[in-house]
Amino acid sequence: MRKFELIVPCHFGLEAPLKREIIDLGYEIASVEDGRVTFYGDEEACARANIFLRTAERVLIKIGSFHAETFEELFQGTKALPWEDYIPRDGKFWVAKAASVKSKLFSPSDIQSIMKKAMVERLRRTYHTNWFAETGESFPLRVFLLKDEVTVGLDTTGESLHKRGYRKLTAKAPIAENLAAALIMLTPWRRERILVDPFCGSGTIPIEAAMMAANMAPGMNRSFTAEKWQHIVGRKNWYEAVDEASEMIDLDIETDIQGYDIDEEMVSIARANARLAGVEKLIHFQKRDAAQLSHPKKYGFVITNPPYGERLEDASAMPALYRMIGERYRMLDSWSMYLITSYEGAEEDIGRKADKNRKIYNGMMKTYYYQFLGPKPPSRNRQDTLGWKK
Repeated sequence: MRKFELIVPCHFGLEAPLKREIIDLGYEIASVEDGRVTFYGDEEACARANIFLRTAERVLIKIGSFHAETFEELFQGTKALPWEDYIPRDGKFWVAKAASVKSKLFSPSDIQSIMKKAMVERLRRTYHTNWFAETGESFPLRVFLLKDEVTVGLDTTGESLHKRGYRKLTAKAPIAENLAAALIMLTPWRRERILVDPFCGSGTIPIEAAMMAANMAPGMNRSFTAEKWQHIVGRKNWYEAVDEASEMIDLDIETDIQGYDIDEEMVSIARANARLAGVEKLIHFQKRDAAQLSHPKKYGFVITNPPYGERLEDASAMPALYRMIGERYRMLDSWSMYLITSYEGAEEDIGRKADKNRKIYNGMMKTYYYQFLGPKPPSRNRQDTLGWKK
């Protein structure tokens, strides 16, 4: 079976949970860099990574890397790569995205144009033709330039992996599904524990939590570009990965996952999205103001994405909002709270310094994931009296 070096981009700041996911799938990590993790795998790994990874943006097959400080070096370096091993005579190929950091070559459009010309030159000689119809399958490429080192990857995914297929309707500023999954994974929450999102919007955080609780792979109900590349990743690998994912699903579980929103329309949207995801029975959504946040049980989790004051709310409303969040949290005996926001005054207005704080880039926006830790649950011999398990 063909072996690859697979590059998996992610949100900046979320490399650790992605690395853990890849290791849990059974693969060897090659490197961890800002915004991406690279690992070794075969055709099966390519399919499984697309279907099972929750925190990834996409999965790329590394074609090669080289040093380039001039456009001539970029052209020659690109031309030297074995494109004929991947792109057939009728393949449609292009550089879908070029990103440059601390490199002498920084114009994405120029990088894309020159690399396309170099690929054509290489394939022209290989296939003995001066013209490519490009009527076959698509082969999009992604290129990273870091300190003049060029890394070229063939995009096996297509639409970003955060598009699970269940979110047909959204709030005005929804959190991406892969980011929501990562936020949950950065907590010790497990499916036996209570989880409440008091600003649930279109329901992404509760839905991702429910999918984790049910062992539901995030990519099993969508398609991928590489499914049509029979000469690279055989169709059998995709079938087997989906079968593996299907066998793992367990919807016969009890959960206490809740989502609140003050907007009745958002609650309806969240329910519809949960239904499309197949987890509507595992979540309780309700129209409820976050100011009414409460729960009689202990040792629960608040995991949420409240307004930042960027688009949804006027900045002047943020202090009162975050003071309210702090007041409600103090009423939750023994709970932990995790919230992501770009609002700089969050800790001050909540009235408590976070026990942990992780910087995460949500697109180009710098956000902070504030982690307010409650006490640990009691030991196992007291579990049954509290009605939960570790």
